[in-house]
Amino acid sequence: MILGFHHAAISTPDLDRSISFYKDVVGCEEAWSFEWPVGTPAADEMTGLTNSAARAVMLKLGETYLEVFAFSSPAPQQRTSTRPVCDHGITHICLLVENLHSEYERMRSAVPEPAADTRHGLCCLRPRPGRQRCGTNRIY
Repeated sequence: MILGFHHAAISTPDLDRSISFYKDVVGCEEAWSFEWPVGTPAADEMTGLTNSAARAVMLKLGETYLEVFAFSSPAPQQRTSTRPVCDHGITHICLLVENLHSEYERMRSAVPEPAADTRHGLCCLRPRPGRQRCGTNRIY
């Protein structure tokens, strides 16, 4: 019997920056962290990679977790452009909040160059041109 989602995982080029954002801006707590060196067969089997090495942190917000990885091996490919939401992969993370307008203003001051519009109890964030998310009492 499936009880629910435990966590989602995101790979990042800068783990320390991601940890700071999710802890300081979003309000996550660091539940635990871990890492593995190159030559760890169990990690290679789980990730489907060869000679993998990474640092990771499990962040907790409410009853949910977000796992954030920074791989040092194999060398990750750098993103050179904005991936449109129609392409496969994670497109957003939505946060449920109590006061949409005040939380939006607080987060907006911490996120560089947001383009946004709040109207009629909705928050529409456009972190990159052409990407828009709307929701009532939600920040995407």
